[in-house]
Amino acid sequence: MRDFNRVTALYERLSKDDEQQGESNSILNQKRFLEDFARKSGMTNIKHFTDDGYTGRNFNRPGFQAMLAEAEAGKIGTIIVKDMSRFGRNYLEVGFYTEILFPKKQIRFIAIN
Repeated sequence: MRDFNRVTALYERLSKDDEQQGESNSILNQKRFLEDFARKSGMTNIKHFTDDGYTGRNFNRPGFQAMLAEAEAGKIGTIIVKDMSRFGRNYLEVGFYTEILFPKKQIRFIAIN
């Protein structure tokens, strides 16, 4: 599938515990960071998927599930996250998405840090 018609998904997540770490992990800062990376990398057609106040220990998060539905439908070409902990903290499930599902759907996954 050609990527020029597919979305570049920018995924942000912040749990209630992360809020205590301060402004550097805020959703707004993650959005700016990811947008800057995507644009500098020549990626267009960006769309944000955000989970504010959700743990990374499971994947039953509304923003993640919306992104997953679009990925399953073939609408996403690239997924970008600030770092792996923003994507999820259950490493077995993270591995399923990054090593099995995303390659099967021809989705490029980028964790910047």
